[in-house]
Amino acid sequence: MDSRQKVVVVGAGPVGSLAALYAASRGDDVEIYELRGDLRDPSTTPLNFTRSINLALSERGINAMRHAGQPKLIEHVMAATIPMRGRMIHGIRPNGDLYEAPQDYDVHGRTIFAIDRGGLNKRLLDILEEMPNVKFFFNHKLTGADFQRNKAWFVVAEKEALAAGKQPREIEIDFDLMIGADGAHSSVRYHMMKYTRMDYQQEYIDTLWCEFQIQPKKDSGSKSSKFKISPNHLHIWPGRDFMFIAIPSEDGSFTCTLFAPAAVFGQLEADREGVKLAPFFDQHFPGVTSLIPPPELIASFHQNPHLPLINVKCKPHHCSSSVVIVGDAAHAMVPFYGQGMNAGLEDVRILFGILDKHAAVDSSMATEAGVPIAATRAAQRELALAEYTAVRVPDAHAINDLALQNYIEMRASVLSPVYRLRKFLEESLSVYVPRLGWQTKYSRVSFGNERYSEVVAKSEHQGRVLVRGLIGAVGLPLISGGLFLYFRYRRAVEVSLRELLRGLAGFLNSR
Repeated sequence: MDSRQKVVVVGAGPVGSLAALYAASRGDDVEIYELRGDLRDPSTTPLNFTRSINLALSERGINAMRHAGQPKLIEHVMAATIPMRGRMIHGIRPNGDLYEAPQDYDVHGRTIFAIDRGGLNKRLLDILEEMPNVKFFFNHKLTGADFQRNKAWFVVAEKEALAAGKQPREIEIDFDLMIGADGAHSSVRYHMMKYTRMDYQQEYIDTLWCEFQIQPKKDSGSKSSKFKISPNHLHIWPGRDFMFIAIPSEDGSFTCTLFAPAAVFGQLEADREGVKLAPFFDQHFPGVTSLIPPPELIASFHQNPHLPLINVKCKPHHCSSSVVIVGDAAHAMVPFYGQGMNAGLEDVRILFGILDKHAAVDSSMATEAGVPIAATRAAQRELALAEYTAVRVPDAHAINDLALQNYIEMRASVLSPVYRLRKFLEESLSVYVPRLGWQTKYSRVSFGNERYSEVVAKSEHQGRVLVRGLIGAVGLPLISGGLFLYFRYRRAVEVSLRELLRGLAGFLNSR
């Protein structure tokens, strides 16, 4: 008897496309429904009406694609990325000189990658289009779902019918498993709430964002010379209560984002002529107006939307054996850890790992009992989805909280001597005393595949150990003086501490 199941994926973005690829690679019949038109078509308008073309791809997302059963996927995706080895902090000295201060992400030289969202999406969709068991349904809006009878209803937005003034038609489909990957305002999640007791928390932080562009140099000779600033860094202009960032693109441009409280946006919006905008940038983000001419800055600010940032948590992430939500549909987060897409791609890897585990056990039991394999699929899925919720919810909540905390780090803490000292100590311990297993929280999140909740627990433990160690070694009065010396003579202090740790490492290794 045919054991294939019909998997319906709602949402054809990177996370939904990867989920469809995992399902199709397992031989299931896959249908992908997308609210918008074909995302490979340049005329398709993004849901937030911005380009939003740059994303940060790190180990979790790469690992999820690595396990998709498509070796060429990683090769094609990575060929179109730009490695970023750290942050570049921009500021101005008391004498008026501009400065750039690099902060490597990782003491071991590991990088994260800037990637074009559209390019990533196109590669995934192109692979799916070649698979005989995959069908696409663009311009389909989910309007209803019955997760007891496994049926769903979609409205089809056909251009010809709409142009003729006709009502859009509705279709009914059935499915074995629905995967909701339809974003922060998920229709799948909305309909799930009618069938399961879902705890749901939605929070808008007091920050809006607006997109800008740094254009590439004109008439540049080589590929590397088309960038106005370093292409291998995430550029940050920290402003304590707000910030401006820039991420590189392959064409030599940078996609930039202003993050600021709603009140600040309100003041700048009231200035319709843009007279105050360039002085605001010169005061808080020195050097930006030399990269983006004031007329372009003003035009972008008034033409591009000023959008909110949403944080969504919910539990459970599934309902019975019928439906599961992944990516932003399950845990939309603010973008300050660069983990939104990576966490969503990791959802897919973990989900299908658990599904595979239960399928193998139940198939073996069904064969021994003489029961058709297909008869066990619903029961297998229900157990697997319940385990997925139990495993993933704590990690989803953990990375949501980390993303909120990292906004404070990016806009303010990167300038703090306490932050720099802790980062230096943790990285030095990682290099010189590796047996301790010491790593920064950022390294654990961005360059490993540990559970997010375990990363938080280990980081908090390291923080307590450092504080107790410093207080026990020198006492509170000397700590404040030590921070002052570190901030003033940072290079000399770091050299001395490095020599001390190198000596400690030699002593431990000789024992």
